[in-house]
Amino acid sequence: MSELVASPEGAAGLAVYGAGAVDRSAPASVRDALVARDVPGRLARRDPTLWGPDAEEEARIRLGWLDTHRRSLELLPQLAELTEELVDLDHVVLAGMGGSSLAAEVITRTLGRPLTVLDTTDPGRVRATLADRLERTVVVVASKSGVTVETDSHRRAYWQAFLDAGMTEAEVARHFVVVTDPGSPLEATANEMGLVVLPADPEVGGRYAALTAFGLVPAALAGVGVVELLEDAGSFAASLDRDRDNPGLALGAALGAAATTGRDTVALVPDGTGLDGLGDWVEQLLAESTGKAGSGILPVVVESPRAPGATGPDVLTVSYGGALTAGDVPGGGVDPDLAVNGPLGAQFLAWEYATAVAGAVLGVDPFDQPNVAESKENTRRILEQGPPTRAPSFTDGAIEVYALPGAPTDLAGALRQLVDGVGGEGYLAVMAYLDRVADADAARLRPLLAEVAGRPVTFGWGPRFLHSTGQYHKGGPPVGSYLQLTGAVEVDLSVPGRPYSFGQLQAAQAAGDRQALVDRGRPVLRLHLTDRPTGLAQLLDAIGRWRA
Repeated sequence: MSELVASPEGAAGLAVYGAGAVDRSAPASVRDALVARDVPGRLARRDPTLWGPDAEEEARIRLGWLDTHRRSLELLPQLAELTEELVDLDHVVLAGMGGSSLAAEVITRTLGRPLTVLDTTDPGRVRATLADRLERTVVVVASKSGVTVETDSHRRAYWQAFLDAGMTEAEVARHFVVVTDPGSPLEATANEMGLVVLPADPEVGGRYAALTAFGLVPAALAGVGVVELLEDAGSFAASLDRDRDNPGLALGAALGAAATTGRDTVALVPDGTGLDGLGDWVEQLLAESTGKAGSGILPVVVESPRAPGATGPDVLTVSYGGALTAGDVPGGGVDPDLAVNGPLGAQFLAWEYATAVAGAVLGVDPFDQPNVAESKENTRRILEQGPPTRAPSFTDGAIEVYALPGAPTDLAGALRQLVDGVGGEGYLAVMAYLDRVADADAARLRPLLAEVAGRPVTFGWGPRFLHSTGQYHKGGPPVGSYLQLTGAVEVDLSVPGRPYSFGQLQAAQAAGDRQALVDRGRPVLRLHLTDRPTGLAQLLDAIGRWRA
């Protein structure tokens, strides 16, 4: 810890602790190799050849994040005007998935401003959100491609809800703000409907879009002064072409050095000094950018410094937070390998830069997501043809168990078989297609399972995780085991203008993702909760008794 504290690398208020020691743990310095290739200078100059010829075409149009903070300043007058016009609409709902919603959620949580993020197809959660202060709601519809099925469904549901409340179409239009790429299908639809459209930066991919309209528009409408984020990023950007005093390079080299020497799991640990929820944003950035071609960095978001899974022999422990005060020790209670502390705007840019650098070390294209479309295509096919029919292996209380071959015929036994199958090099992913508010207890499974498994355990709400760790599940190292949770739908909700309901869409997404994993030979245990509260309590109790 003494070396960690004594040797931070900093710029513009952001410091990375411990990177030198991680780099020295590799047989040869990864950082020196990056400098020898002039990676800092080439990346700052937007050289698309850094990741090899196969990545060059995509990289050429995806490096705008390096200076998007400058272009985003042009949004500020329009944002100020829009915020003033919509001052009476004080309930901001963000309908967006993955990179289109996670940054705004981090910004507003960190700065204490209210924002409702709707990134689920669970009919109970959608119904509850529609019923919340409807007359005071402005809906930010955010989709880079403009064809995201979840976001399109949310837009349709809200439009109908406003009409059902007695509003005219002109009145309804005032309750929507659209963020999308210029020329997208959503832009055309929004223009036809008379909605306000704020353009996203077309040279920035969704998961790198924190400092574009995707992060800034909902945050500004929620009352955040976003100019400070852009100024912090602008100050930090001056370090990006340096060989030294470049925290982004230090972080990226350390991530790459660890991943290529047996520590390809990164535990993201909040140190208690602010930046609430940053780990969720970093998770999608790292997992979707590096988890492909059978390799990658597995990010694990842990709840606290002392939570199970924060450390391990093949784990790189990374704590994060705001500015440390004099005398503070990085980590907040855990002894990290790396600690990253500084203002949020600089954090966004530092992690984006570090992820691009780590991609260069690993030899992967950090800007594509080749396996994400598979689950989407499976979902579309299931919605058209109907879900696959399979009877449960057995039922235990309020849980229908769709077990692995040769599993015991009790819940605890089926769980133990899955966990035992993780082995000494694998990981377990919990994928919960449930309501992350009403079924929030499901998140307690991650630390409980991490304790009994002794291996990395991730947790994701479906379909939200499909836009982040879903890529790693299919494209990363084939060492994962998967626990999928689904739940009975008590009251469904139709998607206006579509031949399916939210419940059917949610079920199709779960089945489609499950099929993509099974087709790759991945072990998937599905537990269907016939009564959600009772089933969750039963599941938690089963694992608790196992621990005892």
